[in-house]
Amino acid sequence: MKFINTYIIVFTLLSITIFSMHQSKDIVASSAEEVCPINIGAKVPSVNVRDIDGEEINLRDITRDKKSILIFYRGGWCPYCNLHLSELQNIENEIVELGYKLIAVSIDKAGKLKESLQEHKLNYELYSDSKAEASRAFGIAFKVGDSQAEMLKSHNMDLEKSSGEQHHILPVPSVFIVDEEGKIKFEYVNPNYKERISGRLLLSAAKEIK
Repeated sequence: MKFINTYIIVFTLLSITIFSMHQSKDIVASSAEEVCPINIGAKVPSVNVRDIDGEEINLRDITRDKKSILIFYRGGWCPYCNLHLSELQNIENEIVELGYKLIAVSIDKAGKLKESLQEHKLNYELYSDSKAEASRAFGIAFKVGDSQAEMLKSHNMDLEKSSGEQHHILPVPSVFIVDEEGKIKFEYVNPNYKERISGRLLLSAAKEIK
């Protein structure tokens, strides 16, 4: 009987683990607090995003053969995202000297990315994940409720207009450090969109990645 109970416990834990792995790849969470991010040590998922000209490119190709800092942000309409991207520009030279490139991905469609580059004078490589495929693959996608979407729209933050889609999906703001082999070595995922990793802390983490 003891063996059976132990087997049941192990099977249950295994089932939970498998479900969590499946959930992080395929399921859009119902809230930011319920996302299940990809594990450290995993490889960057093979998913397509679009550059500022609307050309499709695989995220693995973007991060191939060079260390990368991958930033997921909500969109150019989000003031907290814009402040964070601006802050990270202060450490950009040091990041580049360490051999990294900065990549930022949002739900915004390609045309909106061009507006962000011009308005905020960003030097990053910006990519569109308007269909939320990358956000889903990284396990950081969640569905914005209809009432919240309407509230955002009333404040000139129209998710459908920005993405060109009607899915109302956003990524939890996240930062991933990826090595030359495409493996995730560090991640910062915070459901509270008002709290972001500081530039100095990110720089310290980047220095520790060998």
